[in-house]
Amino acid sequence: MQTTEMIASEFNKMNLSVVRFFPMTKKLQIVILAILVGGTLSAQALKQTVRGTIVDESTQQPIIGATVMILGSPSELGTVTDSEGRFRLPDVPLGRQILELSYLGYERKIIPNVLVHSGKETVLEIGMEESIEKLTEVVVKVNERQGEPLNEMSLVSSRSVSAEQTSRFAGGFNDPSRIVSSLAGVNNTGEGSNDIIVRGNSPKYVQWRLEGVQITNPNHFGDQSAVGGSVSTLNNNLLATSDFHTGAFSPEFGDVLSGV
Repeated sequence: MQTTEMIASEFNKMNLSVVRFFPMTKKLQIVILAILVGGTLSAQALKQTVRGTIVDESTQQPIIGATVMILGSPSELGTVTDSEGRFRLPDVPLGRQILELSYLGYERKIIPNVLVHSGKETVLEIGMEESIEKLTEVVVKVNERQGEPLNEMSLVSSRSVSAEQTSRFAGGFNDPSRIVSSLAGVNNTGEGSNDIIVRGNSPKYVQWRLEGVQITNPNHFGDQSAVGGSVSTLNNNLLATSDFHTGAFSPEFGDVLSGV
């Protein structure tokens, strides 16, 4: 910016050239000086500071790190809010400006016609709304039917028994042979053993298989006829889901008469 001394020096130079043509009066000197000063000031763009606070509209808490931009500004004026939600934009051109506010998790906000005066700073207090996105519902479906047997060749009179089901059965003692007694057409003896009676057939004709291999009585303290016992030797913590067949047996089970 030119100082008053510089303007006066320029005026004195002009005065020397002008006085050759006509005498310079004091009033004329003041007019010419005002023209020179006005032209110098008009060549400079006047600017002002815009400052304020950004808060959450619901909680009125300050928003930290929100971005504040002046749209259409050739110098791309912008800043972010501090720990108290305050921002400060210096050197904003005078006139009507457009402010853009943005922050992660909040709706983008544009404020038009922000009037910037030359006489004082523009102070704003702005609220931002949280962004809400409506998502489509997610439907989770189970493809397998509950109790569907693992053996694909067994189409009827078969169902699966999981280890988790044996642990929920009251009085089951984690024994898979006791939980099947709750199924239709299946019963056990009243002596407290884990014998399996399928449709009135003797427990002797129940076939046991472990990993596809036929085994005999899988019980501790089995009776003489190797039918059942009081405590199973199968550890429920090591068992996976098992199949229980009560009729229409596949050829792989041979001559089973009662159940598998």
